[in-house]
Amino acid sequence: MNMVQKITQQIREIVSESVKGCIDKGILAIEDIPEIQVEIPRERDHGDFSTNIAMILAKQARKSPAAVARDIVENADYEGTYVEQMDIAGPGFINFRLNNLWLYKTVEIIHNEKEKYGRVNIGEGKKAMVEFVSANPTGPMHMGNARGAALGDSLAAVLDAAGYKVTREFYINDAGNQIEKFGKSLEARYLQLFGQETEVPEGGYQGEDIIDLMKELKEKDGDKYLDMESRERQELFTEYALKKNLHKIKTDLADFGVDFDVWFSEQSLYDNNDIAKSIEYLTEQGHTYEREGAVWFKATEFGMDKDEVLVRNNGIPTYFAGDIAYHRNKFVTRGYDWVINIWGADHHGHVARMKGAVAALGQNPDKLDVMIMQLVRLLRNGEVVRMSKRRGQAITLSDLIEEVGKDAARFFFNLRSADTHLDFDMDLAVEKSGENPVFYVQYAHARICSILNQIVQDGIQVPAIDSINLTLLRENAEVDLMRKLAELPEEITRAATTIEPTRITRYVLEVASLFHVFYNSCRVMIDDESLMMSRIALIEATRIVIANVLGLLSISAPERM
Repeated sequence: MNMVQKITQQIREIVSESVKGCIDKGILAIEDIPEIQVEIPRERDHGDFSTNIAMILAKQARKSPAAVARDIVENADYEGTYVEQMDIAGPGFINFRLNNLWLYKTVEIIHNEKEKYGRVNIGEGKKAMVEFVSANPTGPMHMGNARGAALGDSLAAVLDAAGYKVTREFYINDAGNQIEKFGKSLEARYLQLFGQETEVPEGGYQGEDIIDLMKELKEKDGDKYLDMESRERQELFTEYALKKNLHKIKTDLADFGVDFDVWFSEQSLYDNNDIAKSIEYLTEQGHTYEREGAVWFKATEFGMDKDEVLVRNNGIPTYFAGDIAYHRNKFVTRGYDWVINIWGADHHGHVARMKGAVAALGQNPDKLDVMIMQLVRLLRNGEVVRMSKRRGQAITLSDLIEEVGKDAARFFFNLRSADTHLDFDMDLAVEKSGENPVFYVQYAHARICSILNQIVQDGIQVPAIDSINLTLLRENAEVDLMRKLAELPEEITRAATTIEPTRITRYVLEVASLFHVFYNSCRVMIDDESLMMSRIALIEATRIVIANVLGLLSISAPERM
């Protein structure tokens, strides 16, 4: 149950009935009552909830916002609700102060719902796909992939908690020009191992991992490929290397807590003739034309500055054509209601034309959202880290997991919005102090578990939640903590609707902070048994919330540290 949503609806009804009463009494000359917006003020002094409806109605009522607010407050009936007081602030805001009964109800709900607390059903079972990482399988996972993996997986978990039927998908870029260069690069490295003078092609792959792959193959099969025809050899090497690299990618992602439901091969779009079928559909709809032997998409008809080539004059489809076929597969073939792509910053210019293509495919472009992800800088001792100490190469995902651990890496990557650059402090990530945000949250959970374990060891019997007098929780630290716990369902709702999974990371940090304040000001193990039981109920509710959020982030909730 979402208590914040319930309170919000209750306040809307109070205000709406008051305005209607003012209209009937001739106090307000209002014809249309707009949707009543209710928010949680940032400042505690501004009450528990607030609305700006008086400022919206002022022009229509031909009164000042303050006068309209006064009319609404004076004619409001909130008897039998959670509202205890209404007052007017600033230019006409109406603030609502609640009694604590809704907070006590929240603690009870958390105890009853346990691991399900926080879940909502705004998705109503609609099919949503989050496509993320989608790295070229031509090398190991790097930092950009790692950030995308943490954000995408957390977003998928949030959407699942919000009631969507979610698919996590990895698009394997195993076709096209980059794969041809990959094969040629592998061949060059293989021949070099046998003393032949051959160069990696211009724009080819120079990484040490290419050499390592060919050394493994040489050790396994010797020189059996030296006399093979070049094209056949490149295809064989490509198949061998892609299989190895994909296995490594899947293993690294699994170690990072990320498991994809679908691994979609770009090559399958060629094998199934999906690209040709998509271009044929666009042509039938009048969205293409031919010029100088190439097939063009009329992108300018969908708001772009210029048209785009779909098939080059040599008959080879462009990357964009493949992307259109892939999205047609998502929306038309598989019937997703909502598709979210997580792309790197270098794809920013591709967003609008992809939405235009979706519209040309006869789909609502609003069903496609793209999260653009900025770069990551790794810092050690305040300096930018570019190389792995162990291998002398760029730091990979597996390097990062080995050095700072899955939990810290996922928490840090999901701490800042995707559209902001991220400085990842590797020293801080392994520090066992309150300065390290993931340690700070996990320590809060472990501290609660320690208290609860001590209660069991002392043989203290804790009654069922409906037998505990929660109204004894009146201290500011207790009330603030309960209020924050009540916000989880709303945080999940907002994180899902705004595709901003970092909201819940920041939220759980706030929960941990308020718990530490509570712990330092309110002893749990006290002589007053009734108050002790109510505080035990509160910390157990806090433990559940922290564990639930960390679970969404695929981060462990340790019982001891």
